[in-house]
Amino acid sequence: MPGSALDLLTGDAQTFVSKVWASRVHLHRTDPERLVDLLSLDDADALLTSSAIRTPSVRVARDGAVLPESAYTRGATLAGKPLTGLVDARKALALFDEGATIVFQGLHRYWPPLTRLVAELELELGHPCQANAYLTPRGAQGFAVHSDSHDVFVFQTAGSKLWEVHGADGAEDVLLEPGLSMYLPTGTPHAARAQETVSLHVTIGINQLTWRGLVERTVADVLAGVPDEHLPAGYLDDPAALAEQLERRVGLLADQLRDLDATAAVTTEVRRFLTTRPPRLAGGLRDVLAAGDLDDTTRLRRRAGHPCVLVARGDRIDVLLGDRTLDVPGWLAPALEELRSRRVLCPAALADHLDPLSRLVLCRRLVREGLLEIVS
Repeated sequence: MPGSALDLLTGDAQTFVSKVWASRVHLHRTDPERLVDLLSLDDADALLTSSAIRTPSVRVARDGAVLPESAYTRGATLAGKPLTGLVDARKALALFDEGATIVFQGLHRYWPPLTRLVAELELELGHPCQANAYLTPRGAQGFAVHSDSHDVFVFQTAGSKLWEVHGADGAEDVLLEPGLSMYLPTGTPHAARAQETVSLHVTIGINQLTWRGLVERTVADVLAGVPDEHLPAGYLDDPAALAEQLERRVGLLADQLRDLDATAAVTTEVRRFLTTRPPRLAGGLRDVLAAGDLDDTTRLRRRAGHPCVLVARGDRIDVLLGDRTLDVPGWLAPALEELRSRRVLCPAALADHLDPLSRLVLCRRLVREGLLEIVS
């Protein structure tokens, strides 16, 4: 996975996945600008003061407690209809000046640089991810020692923060500054305090898909087939008879479970993941407007963080695009494989597989579907 989002945060994606993932704290130093560009202090300022941001995209915490929304929000109207939860920048800045931490939640949904990073991470890890950011005044600490129910990557984009990280051998202090990222496995106790200047850090949460969840989804249909009948009256006086019936039913269930097709179950799991991601279509309006003028020489690029997985289905192909499934004729398979193998190409590159009109129709559709973007 050279040059990947995971490389940016870990330095070596392959080593991280094979040796570090979900087992121990990991630190990696990289070019500070690459991380700062994802969310700078000026970016946070603009979001807070100039974007009409609303709760729950923002929350405020001080001395380990989350403050009520009424302390930093206001109401307004839009087209005669009420709006609630608008962040009042003046109130929020006053609380910040008094030592409160401002938390930007769900940045992967509305901040394009982190949207792209999270989209790429999800495909590399196979787990849903999210992004929050924490703006903390100098010397302040937003939250006491706590642990998260998911793995996290943390990186600093302004100032520095001293992290108290607890492990089997006791607590260790880690000073995060721009250019240094840290991975914390699920359940790692930690707390962090800003140092001599304002601190801004981003946390990427990894909402892990688990073996238990996969097994539960795999056996759900089998369990649903167990009759939802009442237990027989009188079983309290004859528990042995109930045990005999339960043994028989469990035996039948075990037989069905042994016959489950694990390959089919995993295929279903992959399809589920690759068709339920949020749409990520930055620049999509421009592309849709330009799609009609696309010709054989137009440079096209696979949109970052978008999968393109082909699943044969008789004489049809399902193309898994992340947030949807595209149903196309099977004879398009060679052209789609060509598209999958290239980062950038022109429609003319499909000449070995499709005639001029067919390849333009395909490329225009894939631009409109969001898989391809036009390189200006």
